[in-house]
Amino acid sequence: MAKYAAAVDQGTTSTRFMIFDHGGKVVGLDQKEHEQIYPKPGWVEHDPMEIWTRTQEVIAGALKKTGVDPKDIAAVGVTNQRETTIVWEKATGKPVYNAIVWQDTRTGGICNDLAKDGGQDRFRPKVGLPLATYFSGPKIKWILDNVPGVRAKAEKGEVLFGNIDTWVIWNLTGGPKGGVHVTDVSNASRTMLMNLETLDWDPEILKIMGVPRAMLPAVKPSSAVYGTAVGALAGIPVAGDLGDQQAALFGQTCFSPGEAKNTYGTGCFMLLNTGTKPVQSKSGLLTTLGYKIGNEPAVYCLEGSIAITGALVQWLRDNLGMIEKSADVEALANTVEDNGGIYFVPAFSGLFAPYWRSDARGVIVGMTRYVNKGHIARAALEATAYQTREVLDAMNKDSGVDLTALKVDGGMVYNNTLMQFQADILGVPVIRPTVAETTALGAAYAAGLAVGFWAKVEDLRVNWGKDREWDPKMAAETRKELHDGWLKAVTRTFDWVKH
Repeated sequence: MAKYAAAVDQGTTSTRFMIFDHGGKVVGLDQKEHEQIYPKPGWVEHDPMEIWTRTQEVIAGALKKTGVDPKDIAAVGVTNQRETTIVWEKATGKPVYNAIVWQDTRTGGICNDLAKDGGQDRFRPKVGLPLATYFSGPKIKWILDNVPGVRAKAEKGEVLFGNIDTWVIWNLTGGPKGGVHVTDVSNASRTMLMNLETLDWDPEILKIMGVPRAMLPAVKPSSAVYGTAVGALAGIPVAGDLGDQQAALFGQTCFSPGEAKNTYGTGCFMLLNTGTKPVQSKSGLLTTLGYKIGNEPAVYCLEGSIAITGALVQWLRDNLGMIEKSADVEALANTVEDNGGIYFVPAFSGLFAPYWRSDARGVIVGMTRYVNKGHIARAALEATAYQTREVLDAMNKDSGVDLTALKVDGGMVYNNTLMQFQADILGVPVIRPTVAETTALGAAYAAGLAVGFWAKVEDLRVNWGKDREWDPKMAAETRKELHDGWLKAVTRTFDWVKH
């Protein structure tokens, strides 16, 4: 009888392998960072081969650390940084170009050209997304247009496209020797190429973008057996696939319409379960797939995506040398009482929800001689909370349901200063679960459900437990005043870049 379910969690800055028991508790993990490549301003790349190497290393590392026998693992799931785009040769498994990361803005010109006919929301009724540099479709087009010889190979099906989930599953199940070329509905819904109603690639959009269908993976449920692993996990079913934010929603057990979670990672992503019908946003949110379990109906979400949150703390560490490690930001922010009158809007990759302005760039406003590095650290943390507030306001407007509490997860939720300020600026309680690494847990749940390790979705709710809750303490007037200042600061980022 299997004792565990496991997940590969391939994120923007690192890769993890995590093993969970039947109660959803972490049995063990291993984690490794990979290189961030910045060839030009606004360009962000990863080396897909390095990512696959790290994936193999963390699988071996976690098995060694825990002493878990792979035979005791019922199934393995995959969760991933979404939208990051890889094209590789089917015969060799060799990428034709580096992975183009979701934060990369090089496709601004492509998006603007596509928007000339029908505007930024040209494809939104079908795919739930605005034309933006964030999504995979324009990134595929860029590779086909700019890497010599690739388009001809794509037409013949000699090269394959995948977001990171597809790349990891293909390699995990054999790579050039019979690897399975699949994605799930949650990842496919981030390409701008999948129709929300049919849950398959949209022929009209493929034609407009010039993306050959032959290079695309098969779209599958998020919980289903796709194939069998080779290597260290040989013989284990690969049976779960969810984009990282949808995996966190699943791991947080937000299975009912109206339940929402916010993940604080490199970026920040709030998802609201809207049930089995897509809800089109009028407030700059994305309509996306939440998950699909086997043959059950697909579940949809509204999503607010924020490009830079945890990445801003990394920037203070790596680019400015203000802190030695990311966790130090809290102590530095606590050396001051407030933000000293400054706001930091981190529009490093433009602004995502609810603005979708790729012409925006980051600003610090309100500077005086009084301001010190403590104020900058505090303003950096507050930026995360303000951006989350804007997304929450948009969600309340679109869904007509006022959120009563926010479930949170991800690395930044151990920053108590940020979590208290988040509760204050939202005016609702913020709740951290006992297992804050809900992304990997969600992928493990999806895989375990597919093989009967867990019987049904509702059984997972009993695994969820509350670790800590922050209640709002701020006066309504102060909240309004601070938020108004933020909205004013955001306008200062507009129209900075001329594409």
